[in-house]
Amino acid sequence: MYFMDKARSIEDLIIAWRRDIHMHPELGFEEVRTSRLVADTLRDMGIEVEVGVGKTGVVARLGEGKPAIGIRADMDALPIQEENNVPYASQTPGVMHACGHDAHTAMLLGVAKMLNEMPDRPTGEIRLLFQPCEEKQDSEGKSGASRMIDDGALQGLDAVIALHVASEDPAGKIEIGSGYLMAAADRFIATITGVGCHGASPHTGVDPIFLQAQVVNAIQGIVSRRVKPIEPAVITIGSIHGGNAHNVIPAEVKLEGTIRSYSEETRQLLHDELDKAFSIVRAMGGDYTLTIKQGYPSLNNHQKVAELIRQVAVESLGEAALKPAEPTMGAEDFAYMIQKAPGAMFFLGARIGDEHRPHHSPVFNIDESVLHIGAAMLAETACRLLQDS
Repeated sequence: MYFMDKARSIEDLIIAWRRDIHMHPELGFEEVRTSRLVADTLRDMGIEVEVGVGKTGVVARLGEGKPAIGIRADMDALPIQEENNVPYASQTPGVMHACGHDAHTAMLLGVAKMLNEMPDRPTGEIRLLFQPCEEKQDSEGKSGASRMIDDGALQGLDAVIALHVASEDPAGKIEIGSGYLMAAADRFIATITGVGCHGASPHTGVDPIFLQAQVVNAIQGIVSRRVKPIEPAVITIGSIHGGNAHNVIPAEVKLEGTIRSYSEETRQLLHDELDKAFSIVRAMGGDYTLTIKQGYPSLNNHQKVAELIRQVAVESLGEAALKPAEPTMGAEDFAYMIQKAPGAMFFLGARIGDEHRPHHSPVFNIDESVLHIGAAMLAETACRLLQDS
């Protein structure tokens, strides 16, 4: 196919962009150098760009009118010290591209080059969305996707697509499915309050450590006894802190955790049942506060767009390149974008042989030979969407 051959011809350039970005990682909403590299590279191609979108994002448009198709790539890194011994390792202490966003950005630059040079590109607009800050939220609880939406970056789009590298899937495999693929992710912060006292005289106080033990039991029963067995749901307590001395019963215990779900109905159920679980402490003489901070919504791939991506994968790479979609309870803020326009994300296998290099780890890395595949898939899908829309 045209784009697979074209992408292979610029493979070295895509890899060079990826390595440049990898060497100079920047955290969310701090992608100043990365945004400048993206904007300058696009301008060198003769493409007009809009900078400062969603704080540090970049938007470029190829063509005009309808239909309008968006392609998104995230640009931020993580606060991790890289342990890879490679020439392009991070030069920024404590910051690393440990999730593949450097590859996503490089592939979208490759898409820009191919589409810009395409002599018979279908009529309509292809909008390139270089998004900041996928990995975290700002002080107002908004991530990069939300900020770009607020700035109008998705206004008028008829569809939007994205990909994510998968460092633990075989190199070159394409994973795509319709419906829920990733979860809504919420955070809870709670304080259980009792009455502190001497550890030798527990009857003179109200022990919050004992109270939290009852709450933990109740929380573990929410998914198993309150949620439909066929409905995905997770509540995990990741942090419990209370007390500073072996012979003192403290006055309070703090807990934090994560809530994962697919449907909005189950999401609200988990929130309500979590509050009920904590209310146990009041019957036992204590009190509590509970704050639930809503995070990203669930990623729900649009059926028509997902099926088109699947067709492109089969035609470009063959049926054997497909990997059955495996929904996870991880989260992805691209979910905000496909709430604004029909869209889908697919996953590109990028494992280096049999090596174990998981996402968000100091040894994360990918097989760069797949980058041209991702660029070709995005470009071909975007053009097909222009024609089909």
